[in-house]
Amino acid sequence: MNIIEKTDEEILELAHPMWADLVKYSNEGNYGAFTRKFSSTLVKGANEVEMGKQFARSDLAKNLSEDYEFLGVIRRGEHVTVLYKVINKKDKGEWLGRLVLGYENDKVKIFGCTLF
Repeated sequence: MNIIEKTDEEILELAHPMWADLVKYSNEGNYGAFTRKFSSTLVKGANEVEMGKQFARSDLAKNLSEDYEFLGVIRRGEHVTVLYKVINKKDKGEWLGRLVLGYENDKVKIFGCTLF
């Protein structure tokens, strides 16, 4: 199945819990839990040492609000991008969160996640 064939509601049922986990584990600095739903290609491309340093040094990565706002879904190829407005609890700034989902071995996995 291609994830772009799912309705927005079906996508959000998958995306929201994954995003909530990313926020939680980012705030905790828990790299292992943060990456547990990553696709194999994303895991291979993620440098564990550099990500660990980012967790340790980044106020943004450790101060994300659990109250995020869903903005939309973008479908492209074999992936969907789910966009969120995220608040930094420390400086109250707003960020754009991006979560890219797709199938790997018949399971929905994270193919990308970033804050802008």
